[in-house]
Amino acid sequence: MPSFNTLLRLTRPIHLLLALLTYGLGLGIARYLGGLLQPLLQIAGGLSLLLLLAASNLLIEYFRPPNEPIFPGETRQQREALRPLVLIISVAFIAVAALLAFLLYLQGHLPVNDALLFVLYLLLCLSLAVPPVRLVERGIGEIIMAFLLAVLTPAISFLMVFPNLHPFLTSFTFPLFLLALAWQLATSFEQYPDHLKYRRRVLLMRLIPPRAPGQAWQRAVQVHNGLLISVYLFLAVLPFLGIPFALTWPSLLTLPIAAWQMLMLRNIADGAKPVWNALNIAATIVFGLTAYLITITFWLR
Repeated sequence: MPSFNTLLRLTRPIHLLLALLTYGLGLGIARYLGGLLQPLLQIAGGLSLLLLLAASNLLIEYFRPPNEPIFPGETRQQREALRPLVLIISVAFIAVAALLAFLLYLQGHLPVNDALLFVLYLLLCLSLAVPPVRLVERGIGEIIMAFLLAVLTPAISFLMVFPNLHPFLTSFTFPLFLLALAWQLATSFEQYPDHLKYRRRVLLMRLIPPRAPGQAWQRAVQVHNGLLISVYLFLAVLPFLGIPFALTWPSLLTLPIAAWQMLMLRNIADGAKPVWNALNIAATIVFGLTAYLITITFWLR
């Protein structure tokens, strides 16, 4: 019987934590604008999204090609015992999430616009993992995941309170989307040998052709660093676009960590010995802490 820790790891708790932060961002902006929150309804909505995201991550592992291990050092017997359980849990998560959303809709707490976004969320979660679509293997899986985490999750939570989107929401979800892309790209570098070995069609491999990896690493690093630079330039410009500076300056506090992240990756591309743990932690902190700072700013106002 697979251990609980193994199953939990396959749901990718970091994705769930980041989704929880961005879900809170949508509610925080709604509260800041004078919306009335109803805790039980918001908890039900958030739980449904987290269950869908966890189910998607589990299905990604369930449909992983046979030549790729689901977890390091697995045996054939462990894989055969794990996959049916993963499928059962995934289906259960999706069923509970759909039931919660349906009940919210019947009670009139999930407007049509929000219901359509919820259906889109479900379809994207399934398209990431389930063949023949399986976008996670088509080089755009990271883009879809960034969209789910940074854009669609806060949009759904916001629309549970307000009928239409607000410029405040789009102004902060766009840089978070770019940060989510940079985070996934940065954490993918360590797995490059495995991507190459199993011929994975992930975003990094789109940027680093296998025929010339040494030269093309520079291009991937430039894309990563360009994403981070664009984020902080956009955040710095927001006060000139009508967003109060008091709402934007906390998000700029992660700039030194982002600069360190860019420097580490640049040094690795130039031949320095990689310290993958430091890079992965920095990338996660930049995205997670920025999302937290934006979210908490709206909740404290």
